[in-house]
Amino acid sequence: MMTGSNADRRMITIGQLAGYAGVTIKAVRHYHQRGLLEEPPRDSSGYRRYSAEHAIALIKIKTLAEAGVPLARIKELLGVEPDRFVAAIAEIDRNLQDKGEELRRTRERIARLSAGDRLFVSPEVADFLDQLLELGVSQRSVQSERNGWILMQSVSPKHAAIWLADKRAALSDPEFRELYLEYEAAFDWSPDDPRLYALANRTQRWLAGQSSARKGAADGSIQDPAIARLVATSAGASSPAWDRLTEIAKELKADSP
Repeated sequence: MMTGSNADRRMITIGQLAGYAGVTIKAVRHYHQRGLLEEPPRDSSGYRRYSAEHAIALIKIKTLAEAGVPLARIKELLGVEPDRFVAAIAEIDRNLQDKGEELRRTRERIARLSAGDRLFVSPEVADFLDQLLELGVSQRSVQSERNGWILMQSVSPKHAAIWLADKRAALSDPEFRELYLEYEAAFDWSPDDPRLYALANRTQRWLAGQSSARKGAADGSIQDPAIARLVATSAGASSPAWDRLTEIAKELKADSP
């Protein structure tokens, strides 16, 4: 008959168990906590002793975990019949394939982050913003424009397309380009600068000319006030001179017949 000491010699420590299975002691304890690996009682010396059956179970757990089987499913799989085991593994494999596809799409989205400022707007809008930079418009103003386009293309793609066509057409007009650059320069002017009235008058005349040219054409303006306010407040950049320009424009519009 085997004595207690002989029986203990047939058992192994947690360190030996972990070494045989190729895992860490921390992993063994984690599997205990998850209920995957039976936790043996302590011996007379206060140590836990593991058997060959524990080692075999641990190797199975490790194999399944490394294959990508979720820990929550491992305990179930260890106790099922072979046919159910195969079916469950096939299901897990399909889930892993789905996750792999999602990871691939995530990597593609991350790769697109390298596009920088072109990431959040359409290629057409990005090209338009590049045109503004080439024209001499400051990065500050281009960023304000970009913020507006990000919102517009999200909340109203149809109107965004109309606006983009209008702005591209306007950018081909030398008068518009001059007005745009002067408006840009006015950012740093004093709100009392008399040039603001001249700029506002020139802008009003240009807009009036555009309205006359569009008579009979479809209206491409934003009809939803909420969208208009959202886009208008998205720009962020402003100055006392620009605020004064807005006030002057309202005054001129009110005085016009």
